[in-house]
Amino acid sequence: MNESDKFVGHLVAGRPEVECRSDVMVSMRDGVRLATDIFYPARAGRRIAGQFPVILERTPYGKDQDSRSERNAAQPEPMSRAEVAAFFTGHGYVVVYQDCRGRHKSEGDFTKYLSDANDGHDTCAWIMSQDWCDGKIGTKGLSYAAHTQMAAACVKAPGLRAMVVDSGGFSNGYQSGIRQGGAYELKQAAWAVMFAAEHSKRGAAEGFDLTAEDLERWFKRMPWRRGDSPLTPTPEYEDFLFDQWERGTFDDYWRQPGIFAEGCYQDLKETAVTFISSWYDVYTRSAVENYLGMTRHGATPRLILGPWTHGNRWETFSGDVDFGPAAALEGNLARSFLDLRLRWFDRYLKGRDNGVDQEPRVRLFVMGGGSGRKNAQGRLDHGGRWRAASQWPVPGVAPHRMYMVAGGRLTPWAPEAHSSHAGFVFDPGDPVPTVGGSVVSRPPAILAGAYNQVQAPQFFGCKEPYLPLAERKDVLVFQSAPLPEDTEVTGSMEVTLWISSDAPDTDFTAKLIDVYPPSEDYPGGYAMNLTDGILRTRYRDSWEHPALMVPGQLHEIHISTFPTSNLFKRGHRIRVDISSSNFPKFDVNPNTGEPEAQAERSQKAANRVYMEASHASFVSLPIVKTPDRPQGPSSTNS
Repeated sequence: MNESDKFVGHLVAGRPEVECRSDVMVSMRDGVRLATDIFYPARAGRRIAGQFPVILERTPYGKDQDSRSERNAAQPEPMSRAEVAAFFTGHGYVVVYQDCRGRHKSEGDFTKYLSDANDGHDTCAWIMSQDWCDGKIGTKGLSYAAHTQMAAACVKAPGLRAMVVDSGGFSNGYQSGIRQGGAYELKQAAWAVMFAAEHSKRGAAEGFDLTAEDLERWFKRMPWRRGDSPLTPTPEYEDFLFDQWERGTFDDYWRQPGIFAEGCYQDLKETAVTFISSWYDVYTRSAVENYLGMTRHGATPRLILGPWTHGNRWETFSGDVDFGPAAALEGNLARSFLDLRLRWFDRYLKGRDNGVDQEPRVRLFVMGGGSGRKNAQGRLDHGGRWRAASQWPVPGVAPHRMYMVAGGRLTPWAPEAHSSHAGFVFDPGDPVPTVGGSVVSRPPAILAGAYNQVQAPQFFGCKEPYLPLAERKDVLVFQSAPLPEDTEVTGSMEVTLWISSDAPDTDFTAKLIDVYPPSEDYPGGYAMNLTDGILRTRYRDSWEHPALMVPGQLHEIHISTFPTSNLFKRGHRIRVDISSSNFPKFDVNPNTGEPEAQAERSQKAANRVYMEASHASFVSLPIVKTPDRPQGPSSTNS
């Protein structure tokens, strides 16, 4: 039995004692030193001798800054990192926080994502050489601190035994988190501008500063170019942004550790991992793909998917929709988020038989089933419940086709017409605005979550008279008849479209929506967004070998959305919107076929979707079949 097994934290003023060494400079393989804080269990004001398992978090946001996600419903202000460390040291762990390369007090140049694999490996190797480490390391952290965990795991960081990967950890950054379907996720541009400004205040570009208003003006004047962007005064930030933005083809750049866990799953079999994400998070697909990839290679990871926005697991709502008190992690899946992680680390770093390994491998929140009324906070009461499952996809799920047919209908029956299509003109100068969804809420007016799909002044790009998105001429709407019974969709919607365009390249988007019927609180009904996806048509056949279209020629394309889980109640409609933009979630295609992020001009595109017997367009919905529920909705035309 080592010291950590028999350890009982000593309390001072009701809190565990802890000793901290700040700003320890840890050398990496190239000689760059990274600033590191170490928190030790203590008693009577002094560090306790002995060896302990270690919990590591690497972050670009400041190792001594509060993490916004370390909070709960009863504690609106986040705990400090020192308070979080004290919780774990009080249970017999050493806690290590480190500034990523080029950030805050660490030396070197910051290159987003790509130095974290080797730096994580070298940090773990240094920890393993210390006399206070018992040879076992766990990692934790949200978002970027989740990316650093998977990066280190992918290069077999020594001693790494357990991870809690929260809302991050790229499975494949080319398809989730940086790019998606060939398009570029503009959260990366917003992030770079925000943190370049913060970085520059420390001396990188004296006098450079940007406000949220400045960022909004820059978004309005897109496209940006190298040397003509808000990042031009900070070349290192401009370089990594455009290295990702211009690199549309899937090549070796995208297979690097840190942004491509797909190439490393075989090396993670001995690491115990809990993946956490949420339906309105930008990393839901990564969490599911990481879970599946590790499972295929013999590991037994855990997966938690809630109804939240990015990292906000203590909330019961997303955007303008409430899911009820059952939605929060605390009190439903665990006593607290601290306790959830402690039990995981106790099991896999200390070997305690606490039952964690016997718990369900998948826990997900099925949205829906609420009253549909407006609650006291003015949000739609959509409701929902947690479900435990043995695997993903969940047992009982099966694909169910619904076809797009003339008149904007979505039916179980394939079209019979030999010549039918619907079209619209996509103007890059007037893209469809992003109204909620799986984005990261940040300037300029990008808001994550579930919203009625109606334009409003709080969303970037919306214009008076703030009409429903369905009334835009560049949005095709297909919806089912009112459902005769409750229907659950859990998984990713797959969309097959036959399309043509008079442009050599363009985008197609797809969005899944739960349509409420009109009610006293919502006289116009409520169109609640669930998930969406995009495809840049030059990548319709290959991510490695893009090919422009022949104007007017028909092409079959496929769009995959992020996973979701929703109960469509009886009387609701299933709706799918098809368009060619979703801005500023994604960059806007200029339709010219020029190299990405380097186009010199733009043009309108006349785009068509075909709905005929020989070229049927349809969606495949993952319908959960239960003993008392048929496989799919038995829709009637309307």
